Amino acid sequence: MELLKNLEWRYATKNFDPEKKVSTDDLEKLKRAIQLSVSSYGLQFYKVLIIEDQEIRKELKPVSWNQNQITDASHLFVFCNYSEVKTEDINAFIHLTAKTRNINYDNLQGYGDFISSKLNEKTKAQQTNWLERQPYLALSTLLMACAELKIDACPMEGFETDKYNEILGLKEKGLNACVIASVGYRVEGDNLRHTPKVRKPMDQLFEEVKQAVPVAV
Repeated sequence: MELLKNLEWRYATKNFDPEKKVSTDDLEKLKRAIQLSVSSYGLQFYKVLIIEDQEIRKELKPVSWNQNQITDASHLFVFCNYSEVKTEDINAFIHLTAKTRNINYDNLQGYGDFISSKLNEKTKAQQTNWLERQPYLALSTLLMACAELKIDACPMEGFETDKYNEILGLKEKGLNACVIASVGYRVEGDNLRHTPKVRKPMDQLFEEVKQAVPVAV
């Protein structure tokens, strides 16, 4: 599998070459990969900011634990989840589905009502937790796409969410900075590229469930 080779090749790159930039063509491929990523119910309740501007990234660096990846990488991807579940966003998804698949909107209203009912079963805290998990699905797709294109990436949670929201004006847009990833090319002399991956052994990571566990009565 080429995928396994790509995953062996990648690592969370800490040292980026600031002189090497991701091409416009490759950037479009990464965007397309994210667009095609899976999401719960297909809703894609997130937005991805792609920041190349150095001044903005210099402002973000101090609230990102002063990590050099923020400014040295070619681009910074900021994955933002929706701040709340809104009926109009679900309706917009149903309208888009009807238009894309050439289906009468009325025939899909039942599906929209089902999604609304399942999400509204959650408490506000549960909805927030659900919303904040969504961007990680897209992040995973970005990392795999980068590996295939031999573009380095570093997923990061080491940043101050509130400061990102403030600097990027996200709260006013109903968004919340959830997770980020720096994207670019590794410094050739980076020793981490040759460091063996630390992963749990297969027999510890996986367990085959061959029959249901009896429920105590």
